Amino acid sequence: MRIITLLFSALVLGTTAHAQTVATFDDKTLATDTAYVNYAATGTDVGFNDGLAHFPCVYDSTYGWQGGFAYSNKTDSVNGGYGNEYSAKTDIGYAGSANYCAVYVNDPATFTYYTRVILTGAAMGKPVNGFYATNSTYAYNAIRDGYFTATRFDSGSWFLLTIKGYRGGSLTPDSVDFYLADFRFADSAARFIRKTWDWVDLTSLGDVDSLQFYLNSSDTAGGFGMNTPAIFCMDNFTTNESALAVKNVQPSYIARVYPNPAIHVLYVDITDNSVTQVAVVDMAGKVITTHNVDTKHIEINTSTLPVGAYMLELTGGGRIATTKFVKQ
Repeated sequence: MRIITLLFSALVLGTTAHAQTVATFDDKTLATDTAYVNYAATGTDVGFNDGLAHFPCVYDSTYGWQGGFAYSNKTDSVNGGYGNEYSAKTDIGYAGSANYCAVYVNDPATFTYYTRVILTGAAMGKPVNGFYATNSTYAYNAIRDGYFTATRFDSGSWFLLTIKGYRGGSLTPDSVDFYLADFRFADSAARFIRKTWDWVDLTSLGDVDSLQFYLNSSDTAGGFGMNTPAIFCMDNFTTNESALAVKNVQPSYIARVYPNPAIHVLYVDITDNSVTQVAVVDMAGKVITTHNVDTKHIEINTSTLPVGAYMLELTGGGRIATTKFVKQ
């Protein structure tokens, strides 16, 4: 079914659409093929700040990594097992960057603070746009092959990342679910284990002070909780420091955007004469392509875009209107 998106809001006044900060982890210094490990204060938070967020991390001199966030540039996408817990299955960060972040989601009921991103500065109490996520090599290989107590995934199996928001010290009612592996489909061809960087949109959580991460799996045989390794990887954690200021807005029809989702081409039919440029922007705020409006019908080649969600921005006279579309 073809979905046509209609932009009925007037172009929004202001220039704050990109008031966002991206934690890329790329300014963290690491030796080649290593990860952040710090036993300096056993059992306490030795985490780090990046962008406008604090990423907790806790180590124990006897038991190793206890939970939280560790930036990494490890490239081992082949070898499984707990000895390779800091590697992403992609073997590299989002968009070819060296660094990314491995996340060990230890039992949130006992180690709540370990698995919570805490917003700082201007990002506190504001929405979080989202981040890119993929499987760790450790989890991916255990799902694909089985490992120790972890069972190889079969029909009906799943591995789920859930994110909830805290505001004013209390959990907000909304949550975002993101399947890192999903074998519940009757069609075996539709089953997947993620091994690419895919966007996790968190805007539906609204204004938050921090984010709590949970991992759950269908593999709980043995009665000791989840057997799937509780590690995933993230990159480009993006906060949004200010909302768009909307003044003197009158409803008006701006454009049709179709088909949504798009595969090879996205069509934009513009009816507002003030629009001078159309841009495709990824969910981290990076401008992918721009198109000058020389005609009222624009065809945007989406065939080379990675699968995921994007924003289409229409600008004119210093004003901006946006709508989301999905590339399949």
